Amino acid sequence: MLKKLMYISQGESQEAQLFNISKALDYGCNWIQIRYKNRTESEVLQLTEQTKKVISSFVDVTLIINDHPRVALLTDADGVHLGLTDSPVREARTLLGAHKIIGGTANTIDDLLQRTAEGCDYIGLGPYRYTTTKAKLSPILGLTGYQSLFCQLKELNVAYPPVYAIGGILPEDIEDLMKTGLYGIAFSGLLSQHPNPTKLMDTLRKKTHETLEYSR
Repeated sequence: MLKKLMYISQGESQEAQLFNISKALDYGCNWIQIRYKNRTESEVLQLTEQTKKVISSFVDVTLIINDHPRVALLTDADGVHLGLTDSPVREARTLLGAHKIIGGTANTIDDLLQRTAEGCDYIGLGPYRYTTTKAKLSPILGLTGYQSLFCQLKELNVAYPPVYAIGGILPEDIEDLMKTGLYGIAFSGLLSQHPNPTKLMDTLRKKTHETLEYSR
């Protein structure tokens, strides 16, 4: 079963990335997505190898790699997340095998249907609101956007994979968002900017009904 809370890494250097990932783990995040944009495969590979060393001190942590299926293969990460302009899901599945997690980005009903047809294990749907952690944002969805998209899926009678909200989400947004049909929440700056990250993680788990199976 997929976890309901995903931390997406941030930082302009490997040192900053590792610092933020380590802190996220300490605060209780047990699903990490390495997002190290505009870097070579070699740089992402190096960061992933260092991250795996950090993760080895924890139990039941899921690690996926943004954009780089080969890095996921070489490091035996748990999977990969692909944007709409990244490698095709079919190619990633052939490379990684059926047992690995493949997630895909979506913004519209057509994207959701595409990702479902491609066999994604989960979909990251957003952005919810404006966020500074991602350049070239797709159109902002807001709560009404999520409600509309899930209504359309229901009308089409489509069986879709777990869907995660992403993009500038605050704790007070989550209860209403979860009522739309979402499975979970992905976040980044929310954790690093919060004055009490441990308390924040407890709040996020309660609001998403996440069961913590995590230890160090």
